Amino acid sequence: MFIYSDSNKRYHTYNYFLKQKFGCKVAKLSLDAGFSCPNLDGTKGYGGCTYCSGRGSGDFAGDPRDSLREQMEQQRTVMEKKWPNCRFIAYFQAHSNTHGSLERMRNCFESVLDQEGLVGISIATRADCLDEEKADYLAQLAQRTFVEVELGLQSIFDVTGERINRCHTYEEFLQGYRLLKERDIPVCIHLIDGLPGETREMMLESARQVGQLHPHSVKIHLLHVIEGTVMAQQWRRGDFPLLEREDYVSILCDQLELLPPEVVIQRITGDGDKATLLGPLWSMDKKKVMNAIDMEMARRDSYQGKRL
Repeated sequence: MFIYSDSNKRYHTYNYFLKQKFGCKVAKLSLDAGFSCPNLDGTKGYGGCTYCSGRGSGDFAGDPRDSLREQMEQQRTVMEKKWPNCRFIAYFQAHSNTHGSLERMRNCFESVLDQEGLVGISIATRADCLDEEKADYLAQLAQRTFVEVELGLQSIFDVTGERINRCHTYEEFLQGYRLLKERDIPVCIHLIDGLPGETREMMLESARQVGQLHPHSVKIHLLHVIEGTVMAQQWRRGDFPLLEREDYVSILCDQLELLPPEVVIQRITGDGDKATLLGPLWSMDKKKVMNAIDMEMARRDSYQGKRL
């Protein structure tokens, strides 16, 4: 039995972590607070990352035309039908939610803290959208509620970052990460498998180095090619292949073996909008992908951190 598990999972799931911390089911309410991104608005670049649909990973977030309270209420109603006694984390998901003034950040985050059943907030952003002042505020906020900051990295390799128009380097990522780590703010690092030009060895090295940073948690998911993106044009030209399911499962299991067992694994696959997803189409059967990962870990008699 894997030490951080109360089920058949051989990795440290986010569900397990939340149950241990809060003693109940906790669901995330995905919000769009109307922030932008530095490589969308010209601060660092234009057009966004080549895989971006325009909402900065917020395709399933609430409607930004609605207030944050309205977005939360709409999603909470749905969640409570599925899990009647669950509690909630306000997930500022769309775009970079520390890109802007400290005053705007504070107004957004503070406005949701009094919501019934709320146990914390999760803030998606980029490491280059942080500074000392913002990190100090987040540390103060973390004294009042559970706070986690999700930092999009995707790959440790700058050549990949340039290829996908990431508009920041790995060193810039590390600088922002350290601002949070020094203040004991839980950080979730995002990685994407299958980015153009990346080999299996590169994906494993990203996981290895991220593990050595000892973040609170990690999200790993495969690359989705979305209609209307720059990457869709590149894929149609045949510039790069998409991962097959068997390859993704094998790589993901290798990565889990390289991550310390105490690191929470918030995600091992991703959701694509069926109306706009071009590929890989096998990813739409999320349950089948997750079952394949469980089966491969069992076949190997493996577990998270085995190769450390």
